[in-house]
Amino acid sequence: MTSILVVEDDDAIRVAVQRGLRERGFAVATAATGLAGLEHVLHEAPQVVLLDLGLPDVDGLTLISMIRAASQVPIIVITAQDDDPTMVKALDGGADDYVVKPFGTDQVAARIRAVLRRGGRESAPESIRVGELVVDERSRTATLAGQPLDLARKEFDVLLLLASRAGEVVTKRELLTEVWQQAYGGSDRTVDVHLSWLRRKLGESAAEPRYLVSVRGVGVRLVDPDAGGA
Repeated sequence: MTSILVVEDDDAIRVAVQRGLRERGFAVATAATGLAGLEHVLHEAPQVVLLDLGLPDVDGLTLISMIRAASQVPIIVITAQDDDPTMVKALDGGADDYVVKPFGTDQVAARIRAVLRRGGRESAPESIRVGELVVDERSRTATLAGQPLDLARKEFDVLLLLASRAGEVVTKRELLTEVWQQAYGGSDRTVDVHLSWLRRKLGESAAEPRYLVSVRGVGVRLVDPDAGGA
């Protein structure tokens, strides 16, 4: 589970972001001051930091430099300051992304996944194994029990996303955002059709799932059927 640190002095925003990200499968810690956030980075090593710039004790831009002196953890700025000079200073100072308030939790979750992909691309494993299913991102191939799966491009993209988050529930909206780049206005039917095709190629069905387990009204998760996940 991806660990996130939210450094935000506004109680309502801090709690809302924490709750929203936890609902989406992240492990979330919070800090109300810059120095508390820095201490958490040094001792707990979160995988991503969400950082407000308007902190009560340390200027957010200064805190970015302080974190960068000790860690290369991805930093996503979350702030109401939408002027270009501040954005440029933050990114030049070491921030990896910049999100202006107000924002939706799905948007922030997508930004988190994006910075993790960018940061981990070189060290990422060549393949992901879930039970007898192996998905190889570099060669864009997948096998089941050693037999190659004949997947269309979008089918592979869906399977890769689910495999990268194996065991987690991935919503249809997340699939539309990540695979089809349709955060808004996309059709759940598109996802349903591709999941149906994937199930057929995995030798299962929605009524008798093995790897692709639907969570009614939420989304789908990829599990190892031999580990009791289904």
